[in-house]
Amino acid sequence: MLICPQEFKGSLTATEAAEAIASGIRDVVAASEVRALPLGDGGPGTVDACLAAGNGTRVVATVAGPLGDPVQTTYALFEDGGPQPLAVIESAAACGLVLVPSEQRDPGRASTFGVGELIAHAASRGARRIVVGVGGSGSNDGGAGAAQALGLHLLDAGGTELPRGGVALERLARIDQSPASTALDGLELRVAVDVTNPLLGPAGATAIYGPQKGVRDWEAPALDRALARWARRIEQDLDLSLATEAGAGAGGGLPVGLLAAAQAAGANAAIESGAALVAEAVGLREAIEAADLVVTGEGSLDQQTGYGKTVAYVAELAAELGRPCLAVAGHVEGRPAGVADAEASTPPGVATEQAMALGAPPLQDAAARLLRRWVERA
Repeated sequence: MLICPQEFKGSLTATEAAEAIASGIRDVVAASEVRALPLGDGGPGTVDACLAAGNGTRVVATVAGPLGDPVQTTYALFEDGGPQPLAVIESAAACGLVLVPSEQRDPGRASTFGVGELIAHAASRGARRIVVGVGGSGSNDGGAGAAQALGLHLLDAGGTELPRGGVALERLARIDQSPASTALDGLELRVAVDVTNPLLGPAGATAIYGPQKGVRDWEAPALDRALARWARRIEQDLDLSLATEAGAGAGGGLPVGLLAAAQAAGANAAIESGAALVAEAVGLREAIEAADLVVTGEGSLDQQTGYGKTVAYVAELAAELGRPCLAVAGHVEGRPAGVADAEASTPPGVATEQAMALGAPPLQDAAARLLRRWVERA
C-alpha cells in the first residue's frame, strides 16, 4: 500500500501528513504492507520531496520577501547529476502566503522579486537547469517582480521604473530589456505549476486565487486589468503571448514573468505540471505499480484540486495503472476523477483553524476510518 500525500497547508508538511496517514493505516493492516512517499506539486514540500529522492544539497539564501522585507530561504542544488547542475526552488519560500500575517496581506503590493533573486542565486552557484515551483504564493503580480529581479525594466509613460506589486502594472507603458541581466544566460527553466488556470478572466489568477491572498471584491477588477496590461506589453514588446496559456495563472501569474524574462535572455523555459515533475523525481509511477492500493491527500479536496494538484495527478496515474486510489483531506467538498472514496479529518463542529492546530491525530483517525470502510466494502 502506498501513502503519497502532499502538504496540508498551514498544518502538516507532506512528510508529517504521510506519517500520520500511514500510522492510521497501520491500525488496520500490517505495518510491512505500508510505504510512505511524500509528494509536492510545485508548492511547499517540493524541495523536501526532491531532496529525499536524490543526493542534493540544501542551499541557504536571503532574498526579498513578498512585502520587501528580507527573508532567509533555502533551495535544493543537485551537482552530481551530470554536466548541468540542477536547482529546485519553491517560490513560496520567497513570496509565500505564510510569510505574511493575515492582517498585513496586501496582494496588490506583494511582489515575486525574491523569486527572481533565488533564481539568480542558484545560477551563480552553477545551476544550469532550474525547476521553479510556483504554488503557495501570496502574490498576484503576474511574476513582474521576478522579471524585474532578472533584468527586465518595467517603465511608466515617463520612463520611470514601476514599483513592485501587481497594482502598479496598470501604469506599465514599456518593457525595456537593456541592460539585460546575464542570470538566465544558457539556462533551462522549468516552471512547475500546481494548477492549470490561465492568467486572466473568471478562471484566472485573481478571480480564483486572489480571495485567499486577501484580494477584496472591489480590488479584483483593477488587479485583473493590471495583469491584462502586463500580458499585452509582453506580447507587444517581447513577442510572447502568454495570457491564455494553461498554468499561466498559477502563483498569482508568476509563470508569465518568468517566461518573459527567459524570452528576453534567450533562455529555454516552459510551464510544466509540478505534480508530474515531482512524480518523475521520486519514482511515483514505479511505486504505484508496486502497490495494491494508493492513499493520497491534501488540506482540502475542492474545485481547486482538479486544476492539476497532487491528488488529481496521483488519482489519474493510479487509474492509468489499474490501482484503486483513496484520499484523506481536512475538508472534502468533492472528489476528482479516479478517487474511489475520501474521508475528512476535521472533526464535526470544529473550525478549520482549530482543526489545523490539532495536527496529526485527526488525520491518523480519518485514515483508519477510510481504510476500514474500504476493507468492509471489498
